[in-house]
Amino acid sequence: MSVMIVTGASRGIGAATARLAAHRGWDVCVNYVRDRASAERVAQDVRAAGRRALVVQADIADEEAVLRMFQAVGVELGAISALVNNAAVSGAVRHRVEQMNAASVNALLAANVTGAIICAREAILRMSTKHGGAGGAIVNVSSASSRLGAPNLWVDYAASKGAIDTLTIGLAIEVAEEGIRVNAVRPGLIDTGIHAAAGMPDRAIRDAKYIPMKRAGSPDEVAESIVWLASPAASYVSGAILDVAGGR
Repeated sequence: MSVMIVTGASRGIGAATARLAAHRGWDVCVNYVRDRASAERVAQDVRAAGRRALVVQADIADEEAVLRMFQAVGVELGAISALVNNAAVSGAVRHRVEQMNAASVNALLAANVTGAIICAREAILRMSTKHGGAGGAIVNVSSASSRLGAPNLWVDYAASKGAIDTLTIGLAIEVAEEGIRVNAVRPGLIDTGIHAAAGMPDRAIRDAKYIPMKRAGSPDEVAESIVWLASPAASYVSGAILDVAGGR
């Protein structure tokens, strides 16, 4: 039986990934920070697909919360075989570097980088053959902004996703002999709530002209790549960073 943890699974790409994973045969831990109602709706969809779902509140930036989440999954769902490091914050409103302060940058890095590393650590301790596990997969959710820099929008967020790219490459090599594959997807302009949260509800439509395909992507399209990379169908793929960005 396959068990997947999806961080930040109450909405957007994370929610789409949890739902698709259930349809592909995974039991899913639906992680969320604040919106339990939305997380419960995702869990209902997972159960409607015939799979088990566990809803766990945990701020990925809080190491103790991450430990409690992994422990709960072990008790309720069993041994995990996949981690999707999706949870991240964008820093809310758009801003330039000269408007940033250390507290906000550190909070963003704690969630987007440190949290992803700690989640990966806990997954490795459970999946690695070195630690008695049966192997598995880690899929990190990066962003095309790691290549583009997100100037005049959120350079700090882009920098954090650059760290995720590097984490993916290094960790893939580190655990390759331990039965764990590590890959990443880099979504481009995707029609999710992140834009409205940053005060730009029309961004997905407004900026579509910059995309070669002339449209924003959907969370479901990104989820397809994530679930494929987590699955046995990608058994010889590790250290890859897959752009899901409409050609940009």
